Amino acid sequence: MCAMTNKNATIFRTHTCNDLGVGDVGSKVSLCGFVHRIRDHGGLLFIDLRDHYGTTQCVLQQDSAVFSVAEKLKDETVIRITGAVVKRDSSTINAAMGTGEIELQVDRIEVLSEPSCVLPVQVNVENEFPEETRLTYRYLDLRKRQMHENVVLRSRIISYIREEMTNQGFLEIQTPILTASSPEGARDYLVPSRISRGKFYALPQAPQQFKQLLMVAGFDKYFQIAPCFRDEDARADRSPGEFYQLDMEMSFVSQEDVFAVLEQVLHRTFVKFAPANHSVSPYPFPRITFDDAMLHYGSDKPDLRNPLLIQDVTGIFRDSSFTAFSDAIKTGAAIVRSINVPRASSEPRSFFEKLDDWAKKAGLPGLGYVSMVSPSEAKGPIAKFLSQEELQRIADINKAQPGDVVFFICHKDAAKIASLVRSKVAEQLGLIDENSYKFCWVVDFPMFEYDEEQKQIVFSHNPFSMPQGGLEALQNQDPLSIKAYQYDIVCNGVELSSGAIRNHSPEVMYKAFEIAGHSREFVDKKFSGMIRAFKCGAPPHGGCAPGIDRIVMLLAKTENIREVIAFPFNQQAQDLMMGAPAEVTEQQLKELHIAILPETKKR
Repeated sequence: MCAMTNKNATIFRTHTCNDLGVGDVGSKVSLCGFVHRIRDHGGLLFIDLRDHYGTTQCVLQQDSAVFSVAEKLKDETVIRITGAVVKRDSSTINAAMGTGEIELQVDRIEVLSEPSCVLPVQVNVENEFPEETRLTYRYLDLRKRQMHENVVLRSRIISYIREEMTNQGFLEIQTPILTASSPEGARDYLVPSRISRGKFYALPQAPQQFKQLLMVAGFDKYFQIAPCFRDEDARADRSPGEFYQLDMEMSFVSQEDVFAVLEQVLHRTFVKFAPANHSVSPYPFPRITFDDAMLHYGSDKPDLRNPLLIQDVTGIFRDSSFTAFSDAIKTGAAIVRSINVPRASSEPRSFFEKLDDWAKKAGLPGLGYVSMVSPSEAKGPIAKFLSQEELQRIADINKAQPGDVVFFICHKDAAKIASLVRSKVAEQLGLIDENSYKFCWVVDFPMFEYDEEQKQIVFSHNPFSMPQGGLEALQNQDPLSIKAYQYDIVCNGVELSSGAIRNHSPEVMYKAFEIAGHSREFVDKKFSGMIRAFKCGAPPHGGCAPGIDRIVMLLAKTENIREVIAFPFNQQAQDLMMGAPAEVTEQQLKELHIAILPETKKR
C-alpha cells in the first residue's frame, strides 16, 4: 500500500486511491483521479475513482448538495473529491479491491478536466480495440488496467535488475547514442551531420564496440540498460526501431563466468516477478550445443517446457522396405526425423486423423507413425514395412516404451517441419507446462556459414567473437567446422540474448575477417577504434545482453512485445500517436545538405 501521509500531502489530495482502509474510517480526505465508472442505483450514486495507485468507491445520496454535479460526470473526467471515510457493510465488502472495506461519503466534487469529445478508446471495459486505434491514442490505452500494470511491471523489473548488477560489482556506464555506422547485421538508422557535409552518424544497433573498449580501458565489469536501434521489420517478439537490453561485459572471464553472473540475475528476477504458482529453472541452466538444439528441437531457441524430442532416423529407413521413405533418401530428396510421444497409443482415432490432416495442409503427404507394442513390435500404417530389427533400432534411438507412438517426417526440410510437429502434438495433448519458466544456454555456435546468395563464407553470428582454437583454428581448420565461444540464453522458446567471449587479438580479428572476405584495410577503416585499442593490449573479455522488452513480455504473460512498451512503433515502424516518421521542411534539409530524390517507378 502506497500511503500518502500528511507530510507529503498536496494541495490536491491527502491520499491516493489505494491508500484508505478501515484505520481511516471517520477521517476527512481528498482524492484525485479519473472517473472510472458511475453507477446509478436510484437515489444512490456510486463513483469508482481511479488513479495510478488503485480505485476507491465514492458514494452520494440523492439529497447531497453535489448530487447534480456527480450525475452529469462523464467517464474519464478528472476530478477532486472530498469526503469522509466510512466502513462498508459486511455484505458489500469487495475483497478484489485494495480499498474494498471502505468507501468515501462525498460532500464536495471539483471538476479539474473533462473530455470534450467521445473517447476513441473506452478505458473501463476490457474490450479489444484495433491496434491502430490503440497506438494512435496510446495515452488512453495506457489508462487501461492491464497496460498500466505492464508498464509498472517493466519499471520494477528494470529497477531490480539494476540493483542486482550493482550488488555484483558492475558499474553502470552510458555509451554514445550518436556513433559511426558499422556492419553489424541489421540496417542502421542514419543521422545526417549539419557540420560535416555529406557525413552521417548512426544510432547504435548495440553498444558492442563501446563495451569492449571499456574492458580495454580497464573497467572490468560494465552494465547498462541500453537503448538499441535497428532498422528492421517487426515481429511479435521484436519491436522495430528501438529496444532496450541489459548490456553487460566482464574482463578476465571464461564462458562459464559470464553464465554464472547472468543465471543468478535472471533466476532471481523471474522468481521475484513471476506470476503466482510459476516455477523457474534453478541454476546452473542446462547447456545445449547448437547442433543438438537443431537436431532434437528443430530450433536454436528450444522450448524446454515441451518434453518431446526429435531424432534422426534417416539411416534406419535408408535400406528399409518402406520405399516411400527409402527412395526419397537414396535420391537425396529427403531426410527422416522421428518424434516419440509417450502413451499416445491410447488417444482416439480422431487425434491421429486431425494430425494427418494438419500435416497435409503443411505440405506433407501425411504423417507416418507406429504405435509400439513392444521394443520390436508395432502397429500402425507403416509398421508392416519395418523389420523387428528396424523397429528395435527405432525404439532404442527414441527411448520408446510400449504404448508410445513414434511419428515420422520424411521431407527435404524434415528438421524444420519436425519442429512444427513437435509443437503441434504437445499443444494438442497439453504437454507444455504453461506455469514454468525454463531456461537454457545454447552454446558452440558455428563461427562461419556459407551464404548461397553471396556465394561466399560469412560470419554466422557475432564477428567479434573468439573462435574456439583461436588463431590456429582459423589458419588450419575448414572455416565451416570452426565453433565459436558464442552462446544464446533462451527461455520458453524465446531468445533473450546472444553473447560471446570476445576476440581480443588483432591478428585473430584480421584473420577472421579475411575468411569472411574482408581485407585488413576494411577492418582498419570500419573498426578503427577497436583494432587500435587491441593493439594497445586488451584483457580477455566477454558478455551478453538480454532483451529487457522480452523479459517483461515473458513475465507479463503476453506474446506481443508492444504490450509491454509504453510508446511502441507499429509493425511499419511508425509512431501513430506522434506522426513519426514525418516530412521536414526544405530549410531543414538544406541545413543538412540533403535533397529528396523523386521516387522512381519500379519496372
